[in-house]
Amino acid sequence: MSDRAYLKALEKLEAELVHLQSWVIRKGLKVILVFEGRDAAGKGGTIKAITGRVSPRVFRVVALPAPTDRQKSQMYVQRYIEHFPAAGEVVIFDRSWYNRIGVETVMGFATEDQVQHFLKMAPMFEKAAVEENGIILLKYWLEVDMDEQARRLEARITDPRKQWKLSPMDLKSFSRWYDYSRSRDRMFKETDTHWAPWFVANSNDKKRVRLNIIQHILDSIPYEVPRDPKIKLPPRQKKGDYKEPKLSLKHVPEVY
Repeated sequence: MSDRAYLKALEKLEAELVHLQSWVIRKGLKVILVFEGRDAAGKGGTIKAITGRVSPRVFRVVALPAPTDRQKSQMYVQRYIEHFPAAGEVVIFDRSWYNRIGVETVMGFATEDQVQHFLKMAPMFEKAAVEENGIILLKYWLEVDMDEQARRLEARITDPRKQWKLSPMDLKSFSRWYDYSRSRDRMFKETDTHWAPWFVANSNDKKRVRLNIIQHILDSIPYEVPRDPKIKLPPRQKKGDYKEPKLSLKHVPEVY
């Protein structure tokens, strides 16, 4: 997909996301978008495409660091629940409670008993969020193939703008492709429910997956397009006795 075609399609979808935002506020909806996938699957870029033209006060992105010792002593999902939406909010999880069956399982940070408990608890936890608390929960798995993942990670090594994305954990997990596949399959089997299904998106083409997911979000949350408000700028106040003072300020050099 050319940049021109992508940007043209994205512009239309961004306008619809703004309409959706107005509807979420107006109706007091509570929405959670979960993004999971292998390293370099395109989660961050997709989230940026979603949030580019909406308010960060309505569309909040949550990307939690490794848990502290205190958080490790809490109920596992507790630190995620703290970020759940109130009425009129959309919360986007860049990785979520599914870390337990993802990186924590593959890298040996969680015991098998902990994993089994999580897989038993997660569907019930999500059912309570959806059916008892009225949360709209959309879970996305971005699926990238082996060659494309390797290409993207290699690009992070050579591009100074992307090196911050490459962590030691990424390098360790890169070699464990099939361990991740087994955990992904197990996650789908145990947590793909009718009240909170998984939606798999082919992310080998970054531009297309962003557009496809935005369109899916818009199709999954019924909303109405508000009438265009009649907005007119008010007249400015008169200058009166205001005089601009002569202050000794430091200015940014106009290099460009």
